[in-house]
Amino acid sequence: MTTLEDFPAGALVDSTPSPLPLDEVLAVVRSHADAIDREARFPTESVDALRAGGLLSASIPSSLGGGGYTLSELAAVSRALGGECASTAMIFAMHHTQVMSLSRHGLTSDAIRSLLHRIVDEQLLVASATTEINIGGDVRTSGCAVEYDGDRYTLTKNAPVISYGEYSDVVLATARRSVDSAPSDQVLVACQRADLTLEKTGTWDTMGFRGTCSPGFMLHASGDAQWVLPDSYGDISARTMLPTAHVLWGGAWLGIADAAVRKARKSVQKAARKTPGVTPPAAARLAELLVVHQQLTDTVFRAGDTFDAIADDAEALGAIGFALQINNVKVTASNLLIDIVARALLICGIAGYREDSELRMSRHLRDSHGSAIMVSNERILGHNAQLSLVYKGI
Repeated sequence: MTTLEDFPAGALVDSTPSPLPLDEVLAVVRSHADAIDREARFPTESVDALRAGGLLSASIPSSLGGGGYTLSELAAVSRALGGECASTAMIFAMHHTQVMSLSRHGLTSDAIRSLLHRIVDEQLLVASATTEINIGGDVRTSGCAVEYDGDRYTLTKNAPVISYGEYSDVVLATARRSVDSAPSDQVLVACQRADLTLEKTGTWDTMGFRGTCSPGFMLHASGDAQWVLPDSYGDISARTMLPTAHVLWGGAWLGIADAAVRKARKSVQKAARKTPGVTPPAAARLAELLVVHQQLTDTVFRAGDTFDAIADDAEALGAIGFALQINNVKVTASNLLIDIVARALLICGIAGYREDSELRMSRHLRDSHGSAIMVSNERILGHNAQLSLVYKGI
């Protein structure tokens, strides 16, 4: 199992030359976290720090100049970021879900290989547009379609959410393969900023993850047809996008849990210093909290290690059993996070409830509930219910 403790400060970025080591990146992220949450603004300073650390190309294979991180190593970085600013961690996680989709499914395309080199050289930020108005939240169905005119494509998509879309350099958008294709016959289009127009259709004023800046947009894109990825979106989703998203989100959520546990431990230690030789009553609650926290840690990194072990095995990645397992990671991690933050708040008591306390839990509490709502657990469990009817394993 890979955890952040396996990497000394700065070691995670040693694979690529970087003027800014991880501990300094985290210091920048930490210093702006409260303002980002309070103002619901994009974490410009934090993303600039990720760029300065070379972390936006961390998942790209070293043969292309990237960091060559495994999924578990990426989850460790996501965890470290989540302990400081959940919005920054989620942006990091969602970015690399898209970048890994490009690097794992686009290398036969000269255009996509060129884009990956640009991500390394320019530290481009990549967003996604996989949801669509009037399809009920089912990302495996598209109403919009790619239209072709010779070697050019056009695409118009009404997306209810595009995370950090107006701050991105590239948006990966799903659509039907052509106007004659079935809703489930989808492709992924790498929409370049120069070829893209985003018309904002909503606002972003949410309870948690406020800095991810994810309003709705009407997306208009037109460009060279080479930006349509060669693999079907069904394969990209099953083999890369879904498992990497769930593990990297889980890493970000584990970081939130880390922050909550640190505050709970500090509260108990403070009480212990007041009564030397007497174990504070809250110590038992802390011990129980650490059990749940270990469950979340194991859930995230066991899934990351599993993916890394079968990353090149298309059959294993496409198996029903793996789909069930990786969906369960998202549901389990989000539920455990909510439980952990609630337990930590009880341990901290009124100090955790007060906004003027160093032990305040409000941001962690609000962010934690976003984990179960963002891609609804109910929808995932409904999909698992269908899979379980045909799954022959245990």
